[in-house]
Amino acid sequence: MLSVSPNSVARSSLEEMLESLRRRDENEAPKDMPPALPARPRASSRARLPSPKRVLPTSSEVSDSGSGQSSLNCYVKEGERKEQRGNSFGAKRIKETELGESPYLLAASANKVQDQRSEEKDNAELSNLPPGSLLRFRESEWDDNVGYFIQKKLRVWCRMHDGLWESGQIKSTSGEKALVRLSDGNIVTVPTQELLPANPDILEGVDDLVKLSYLNEPSVLHNLQCRYSKDIIYSKAGPVLLAVNPFKDVEPYGNDVITAFRQRILDNPHVYAVAETAYNEMMTDEIDQSIIISGESGSGKSETAKIALKYLAAIGGGSGGIESEILQTSCILEAFGNAKTAKNDNSSRFGKLIEVHFSAAGQICGAKIQTFLLEKSRVVQLAQGERSYNIFYQLCSGAPSDIRGRLRLKKASDYNYLNQSDCFEIQNIDDAQKFHMLMGALNTVKICKEDQEHAFEMIAAVLWLGNISFLVTDKQNHIEIVADEAVINAASLIGCSEQELILALSTRKIQVGKDEVTRRLTLEQAIDSRDALAKFIYASLFDWLVEKINLSLSMGKHNTGRSISLLDICGFESFKKNSFEQFCRNYANERLQQHVNRHLFKLKQEEYELEGIERTKVDFEDNQSCLDLFEKKPTGLISLLDEVSNLPKATGLTFATKLKQQLNAHHCFKVDRGGFSIHHYAGEVLYDTGEFLEKNRDSLHSETIQLLSSCSGELPQYFASTLLKQSQSPESASVQLAMLSCQKPSVAAKCKVQLFKLMQHLESTAPHFICCIKPNSKQISGVFEKHLVLQQLRCYGIIEVVRISRSGYPIRMTHQEFTRKYRCLLPENMACQDPLSMSMAILQQFDVLPEMYQVGYTKIYFRAGLIGALEDVRKQILQGTPWMQKCLPGHRIRRDFHALEGVIVTLQSYVRGEIARKEYNVLLQLKKKHVACDKLDEELMAVLQIQSAIRGWLARRHFSHLRNSKQSNASKLKPGRRSSEVKVLPPETLCSVVDELQKRILMAEATVEQKEKENAALREQVQQFEARWPEYETKMKSMEEMWQKQMASLQMSLASAQKSLGAHNTIGQPGRLDGAQSPQFYDSEDMSMSLSMGTQTPGGSTPMRFVNNGIEELPCRDTNGGLNPIGPLMKEFERRRQNFDEEAQAIVEVKPGHSPSVNPVEDLRRLKHRFESWKKDYKVRLKEAKAKAQKLVQNDPERHRRKWWSKKK
Repeated sequence: MLSVSPNSVARSSLEEMLESLRRRDENEAPKDMPPALPARPRASSRARLPSPKRVLPTSSEVSDSGSGQSSLNCYVKEGERKEQRGNSFGAKRIKETELGESPYLLAASANKVQDQRSEEKDNAELSNLPPGSLLRFRESEWDDNVGYFIQKKLRVWCRMHDGLWESGQIKSTSGEKALVRLSDGNIVTVPTQELLPANPDILEGVDDLVKLSYLNEPSVLHNLQCRYSKDIIYSKAGPVLLAVNPFKDVEPYGNDVITAFRQRILDNPHVYAVAETAYNEMMTDEIDQSIIISGESGSGKSETAKIALKYLAAIGGGSGGIESEILQTSCILEAFGNAKTAKNDNSSRFGKLIEVHFSAAGQICGAKIQTFLLEKSRVVQLAQGERSYNIFYQLCSGAPSDIRGRLRLKKASDYNYLNQSDCFEIQNIDDAQKFHMLMGALNTVKICKEDQEHAFEMIAAVLWLGNISFLVTDKQNHIEIVADEAVINAASLIGCSEQELILALSTRKIQVGKDEVTRRLTLEQAIDSRDALAKFIYASLFDWLVEKINLSLSMGKHNTGRSISLLDICGFESFKKNSFEQFCRNYANERLQQHVNRHLFKLKQEEYELEGIERTKVDFEDNQSCLDLFEKKPTGLISLLDEVSNLPKATGLTFATKLKQQLNAHHCFKVDRGGFSIHHYAGEVLYDTGEFLEKNRDSLHSETIQLLSSCSGELPQYFASTLLKQSQSPESASVQLAMLSCQKPSVAAKCKVQLFKLMQHLESTAPHFICCIKPNSKQISGVFEKHLVLQQLRCYGIIEVVRISRSGYPIRMTHQEFTRKYRCLLPENMACQDPLSMSMAILQQFDVLPEMYQVGYTKIYFRAGLIGALEDVRKQILQGTPWMQKCLPGHRIRRDFHALEGVIVTLQSYVRGEIARKEYNVLLQLKKKHVACDKLDEELMAVLQIQSAIRGWLARRHFSHLRNSKQSNASKLKPGRRSSEVKVLPPETLCSVVDELQKRILMAEATVEQKEKENAALREQVQQFEARWPEYETKMKSMEEMWQKQMASLQMSLASAQKSLGAHNTIGQPGRLDGAQSPQFYDSEDMSMSLSMGTQTPGGSTPMRFVNNGIEELPCRDTNGGLNPIGPLMKEFERRRQNFDEEAQAIVEVKPGHSPSVNPVEDLRRLKHRFESWKKDYKVRLKEAKAKAQKLVQNDPERHRRKWWSKKK
């Protein structure tokens, strides 16, 4: 390391080396030599020399472990990466600047390295160009020389008299004139200066304008028109995404497309691609990102912001549902902040910045919304054909009946604030449906019902304030307020009395000395007071609503420092009559355009200058002078406007005169009749100064503040207290306004402060740009107005952006990084040089064209495609190393493998032998145990046999002994001797007897135990039967009743048959009963059976005795001496009846000593079945008997001739 004092004039080693290389180049100067190293800049130059105290490595002994990666935009030193993280992620917030301070002064030093990284990421796509396209850079990229086209008579662009470009082919040339055949067949003569080369057909409709061979206005315009005609609305212009408003749904934005971009299946130009890039860089680099969406009014900025927000919500969606809340905020803000204008049916009348915060895992954990420049004058004043804010019309059209009744709502045409423009509806827009969507969004964002009702009350109060009318009472134009329904409803909704509202709008209190005087207002003053109150209520309501949304989105969330900001600023506007609102909007767009120019042009070119890179500077339209016209103190527009606004009697003419005196010499400013004009970056705009001062003051009198403070409503009190707090803040104190009148800082001053804070926030992020293009002014799909699109391309400097992207050096690496990565391309004898020399040697060895790279003081810059070619060569060298380097490691590995294999085989053999020996020992032990067990079994069997033989011998001996003892005792027993006198048995016999008795006792005990178990089981069965017995008894009673009925029927039938037969047998005999009917007249079998059954009693059945005149009916013989055929049937009936009664009684009653039936129901069913069978058989036989009886009657002719009714007495 060289130590150089501050006063030392000695040159550093790097400077000496550069000088030596320069002298060597002057002496040799070969062809195709790389460009000379940059000379040391003069002292006045802004170029930065390498620090003399910095260590310049002389070797690059670093491993190539990461050489396999071929990414072209990731060669950043770890130290630099940490430095960038420290300057952006987790760094302290940049302190707020004062009103006259530039927003970039404090942020420049903290974000220099970050801007370099941003430039690399913006141009990363250029590195994908094939290596074969390197020769195209030899052409001049700046001048579209058409000499070759004129000579070859190729297709060109020619400018017509109306300023538009037409495509044609050169037919002939004559001096400075060219004869061109247009695409429609017409032939025109055009000066050669009005010709530009056209791109070949193969490049028609490319997705990136950088790919165009000839970059000029007509080529860019034609490329966009070609893609727009195919409904392809997105194109790339280097780092900028161009989005042409289609005025219809053409691009798919579903979940499948989101997945395709997330997985990088699609890489087309798209809003999703920009959001994906921002998300990946945020997670990789830990740097906050921003997506800046610019464009004029009606170009589709709000829709583009919603599409980007949808993608971020999809890829960062967590389990808390915060992403759905973020998406629904767009619906709420559009309802309260969007309106129909002459150029846009849904124009955002405010700007917003949405910060989406992410956790360390990449999940959305919260969000915050900031709003700017709400157009308050639209609440009370409308131009012809325009509408006020959408919420007014949605509330009047879609509010339910209960809300309408409480707010006393009418139609939109009944309110003075809404009927000024005679425009109440928008084509293809349903305000009622939009209101229902708004209610759903409010519920999603978790704004409670009570807060929703309070908000709608304020909206209705604003509408009723506009209907308050005034009556002039004298020549001084003093007024009185008409106390009609408008006053009543407005006072009721605000929460005050009618008299308080009337006094606040019609009088003013003036302090005269020590006295306070009340003065009546004129008509103009009263209208201004009413409108000021309405504007204040609506603007405060809008801010309160944004606070509620932020509270819901940030509740319980922790800010980790990772965020992506989406900026949707209100677009540039130019109407026939432009007032203070357009002045503020266009100033905001000027500031935003300067931020775009700064990152796309200035910072890149400044870096090239600091590194000493020789390159052609790209000229672009810098709007810094226009910004100075607005912001410069004390002669800037904002300073002069505030100065004149503080004058009590100043008018618009006073302001115009002041401007003419101070700014008439400025080239961007011009005073016109009744106003002034400013040459903005997007064109010249004429402003009318008539209402500038009033709108800039935006004053609210103390009586109005006191009125709101005394209201009973929550929101009016909150609005008043918020205003009083702002009046006590340091910012308002710096403006030195009195608190009594509660005047706030001027609107222009607040706008400037907000924009400065916004720029400071954007400077702390890595930017991504989306430029929205409005294709036509009629908002019709498919129409492409070339002059309108061309004007926007010029305003935003799109062509210059493409040019600087093409001419720049998107790939940059430090000398140490380049040497570390590609030193393998050099011979070994050159690998020990310093990094700068090694870098130059690598480039010279491969004959890299001089225009393909530039060498800076600390970095080396490459054009697109060169690193890809070097990376291919590096991979080939690494893959094509010498044969020994490739085979020797393999030989060593194989040798070691074989040696290891032998050792393993030997070890395996020892292990297998040991295992076999262990298994053999185990088997041997098992065999011994088995033989011992067999021998033991044989011995046991022998023991058992011996025991059995011994037990048998003992039993036989005991038996013999008992028998002998008995015989001896019997022989010795004397007659008459009692048995008790018998001798006692010997001890041996007694022991055997006792043993036998003990065995019997054991058997008896076992038997008793078994019987007890059986008895227990039987008792359980008895209990079950007793439990089921009532059911069986009920069924038996029913069966018995049915049985009795059937038996009675059968008995009656049999008795009837017997009676009939007996009557026939007694005819003509003495003592025979009369009056009996012949059985032949009983034609019905059922009728006879119904008389054959006797009555039954519960205890049994008793047959009935049929008696005639007290004589018992007995069986008798017929006239031929044979028996009556009915007799046997009667006997059988009696026998069967008795049997059935007994069996039924046996089933019902359980006799003592008999076990009950196991299943009495089944027994009864079988009995019934037998009865039915017998009954059927008995009917058949009874019918046969009846037939026989009839034959007997037919055989007696005399009896047959006699009539039965003639004998009836």
